[in-house]
Amino acid sequence: MKYIISDIHGCYKEYKALLEKLHLTREDHLYILGDTVDRGPAPIKVVQDLIRRENVTYILGNHDFLFWYFFSKKGLNLGEKNLAECDPDDLADFRSWLEDGGITTAKQYFQLPAGEKAEICKFFQKANVYETIQDKERTYILVHAGIAGFEENIPLEQYDFMDFIYTRADYDKRYFQDPNIFLVTGHTPTPCIRKDSLAEIYTENGHIAIDCGCVYGGKLAAYCVETDTAIYVNGKR
Repeated sequence: MKYIISDIHGCYKEYKALLEKLHLTREDHLYILGDTVDRGPAPIKVVQDLIRRENVTYILGNHDFLFWYFFSKKGLNLGEKNLAECDPDDLADFRSWLEDGGITTAKQYFQLPAGEKAEICKFFQKANVYETIQDKERTYILVHAGIAGFEENIPLEQYDFMDFIYTRADYDKRYFQDPNIFLVTGHTPTPCIRKDSLAEIYTENGHIAIDCGCVYGGKLAAYCVETDTAIYVNGKR
C-alpha cells in the first residue's frame, strides 16, 4: 500500500501512533509531503525516524527548506558561521523562522553530533519538490503547498523550485480537467478549507488535502492511495 502523510510538525507521538495503525510492511511505501520540523515538541526525532526507514519518499516543505537553508553547508551554515558576518536580511529571515516554530528544531539540532547533523541536512537536500504516483487509471501529483502560476499545459519540470513549497493551492479551482488526475497537498490545514471546518481530509475539485492540523490540536492523517481512505490519529494541542 502507498500512504501519504503531511505536516507532522514535530508531533512524534502522534506520528508513531499513526504508523502503528498502518501496520506497515516491506511492501508498503510512505510519501511525506514535507514539514516534519518546527512547532511540535520533537521535530528532530521525526526526521531521524524517517531517515532510518525503508520505502520513504520525502517531498520538501517550506519549513524543511528554511531549516536546510539556515544550517546546511550549502546554505548559510549558521551552525558554524559567525552571525555578525551574515546579511541583515538573512538574519531577519532566521529570526522569523525561529518565531514561527523553528526554535525547538534549532535547539534539538544543535544538541546532535556532527555526523547526525550532516545526515539530516543531506536528507532534506536530496528531497524532491513533487512526485507523481500512478495507481490503475488514477494519477496523483504530490506537492507540499500547491503549484504557483499553474497552467495545465506547462510540464511540472518547467516550474521553479519555489513554486511547489510556498504558494497555497486554490481549492476552489480544478487544476486538471481529467477527473482521474488529483493534486495532493499539505501546507494548508483542512479546517481552513472545508466548509464544515472539520480536521479531516478534503477531497473536492480534484484536490486531496491532507494537512489536518495535528500540531494545532486537529488530526494527523494518512491517505491510502489504493483504497481511497483515510486513517487518523487525534492531535494534542
